[in-house]
Amino acid sequence: MQFKLINSDVNTKARAGVLETDNGTIETPIFMPVGTLGSVKNVNNRQLKEDIKAQIILGNTYHLYLRPGTDIIEQAGGIQKFNAWDKPMLTDSGGYQVYSLAANRKIDENGVEFRSHIDGSKHLFTPERAIQIQRKIGADIIMAFDECTPYPCEKNYARNSMKMTHRWLDRCIKEFRNTENLYSHHQELFPIVQGSVYHDLRKESAEYIADTECFGNAIGGLSVGEPAEMMYETTDLVCSILPKEKPRYLMGVGTPENILECISLGVDMFDCVMPTRNGRNGQIFTKNGIINLRNKKWEANFDPLDEEITPEYSFSYMRHLFKCGEMLASQIASKHNLKFYLWLVKEARQHIIDGDFEYWKKKMVKQVSTRL
Repeated sequence: MQFKLINSDVNTKARAGVLETDNGTIETPIFMPVGTLGSVKNVNNRQLKEDIKAQIILGNTYHLYLRPGTDIIEQAGGIQKFNAWDKPMLTDSGGYQVYSLAANRKIDENGVEFRSHIDGSKHLFTPERAIQIQRKIGADIIMAFDECTPYPCEKNYARNSMKMTHRWLDRCIKEFRNTENLYSHHQELFPIVQGSVYHDLRKESAEYIADTECFGNAIGGLSVGEPAEMMYETTDLVCSILPKEKPRYLMGVGTPENILECISLGVDMFDCVMPTRNGRNGQIFTKNGIINLRNKKWEANFDPLDEEITPEYSFSYMRHLFKCGEMLASQIASKHNLKFYLWLVKEARQHIIDGDFEYWKKKMVKQVSTRL
């Protein structure tokens, strides 16, 4: 696996790069659709490849571990054989589920004991187990096991959690280096910077993560309720410390505006459930702003959702589908939103290469954040 920077913007910290994996090439900055159970909700692989132009998708370690289970995935020959996705994949470590399943888990130095949201059965994730599971799943990029702290979070808790995440990281790296790729492609491990919104903790964590000299690095624990400006300040600080020659992945972010601002701070990779989740609820993202298709104002608007991205369907028709509860509504909206997100990062990349990213970004941020 290799990462090469192609160009850097002279007025911001934005970068354009190429990430080469055994399963394909990824042009950065990139948005990665979330396929929690190995599939991106409401879209199939043909649509992902041909229409949406996805270059890499995510799988969720916690959910894939529970269903269908790592033994089935291993028998299939890895996740890409199982879900017929012949391009790169990334799996999270299950750490976010530690955060989101607070009522059903117990954290200690060894790891996290939790109860399945499916049947209540008890399970234990340790750093070593998280690596073993991700080896069996077989994604190209796998994540270190961490604790994602909530917002707001007391500084003492954030400090203790960060230090435990670092100790877990050491165990993850040891397990990763002591195990083999199970399939025909190479895997790389990304550690995760934590520390809540406290700058001294984030600085300490970023330095610790950078010193591990892993292939790439991730920024976690943001977009969990903190103000956007706080997220940008934290991201800027961390990116100033993480190695420039390695890919940077900001986990779980976010809106089109968030993505553009964080590209300008030096982030290369993004993921978020927002395009498909919001699409299922009738909200679409466009070049001109955010639209709720259920609103009556779109009832007789026969303009296309977007002349370039989704020219075939009108606002009126989409509102009709949502009001009638048609499954097609969420499918079209999810596909549109993902196409828009991939269009957005592709445009950002081109403007970084062309040298006018800052001007374009400022104009685009105003447009995409407008509520219509």
